[in-house]
Amino acid sequence: MIYIFDTGSLSKLKHYPPSIFKKLWADLSEFVDTGLLISTKEVWNEMERGEPVPFVNDWLKSHKALFTTPSAQELLFVAEIFQVTHFQQLIGELQRLKGTPVADPFVIACAKIHGGTVVTEEKFKPNAAKIPNVCKYYGIECIDFAGFMTNQKWEF
Repeated sequence: MIYIFDTGSLSKLKHYPPSIFKKLWADLSEFVDTGLLISTKEVWNEMERGEPVPFVNDWLKSHKALFTTPSAQELLFVAEIFQVTHFQQLIGELQRLKGTPVADPFVIACAKIHGGTVVTEEKFKPNAAKIPNVCKYYGIECIDFAGFMTNQKWEF
């Protein structure tokens, strides 16, 4: 199974210092090295705009290959997502006005095209335009970081 990480789940890594969670970081690195953990360049752009935590940022920079450029198929699926009027809310007004990165539709499209699972900290909310809602609509599996670790049966 391939996992596509959203910005929120990568940001969550700040709670797991590598000096304490050595195995977690080694396992994550192995997932990236084998292509089982990927993300999109838009997530990288969002991470750069945030408040970076040095050890997370250093790890991301050393594993920058995990941030893929969307394929033509993925871009077509992003367009399909936005054909659903309600899902156009994935891009907030402030993001449109400021031209800031919006990774959500690209993360979802990446998972759809690769047959993967989205890893996000967003929660399903009825009638919302959130990643879990869009994933449910398109039949894409969606879990949070704790669910990802549970799926791997990781123990620390």
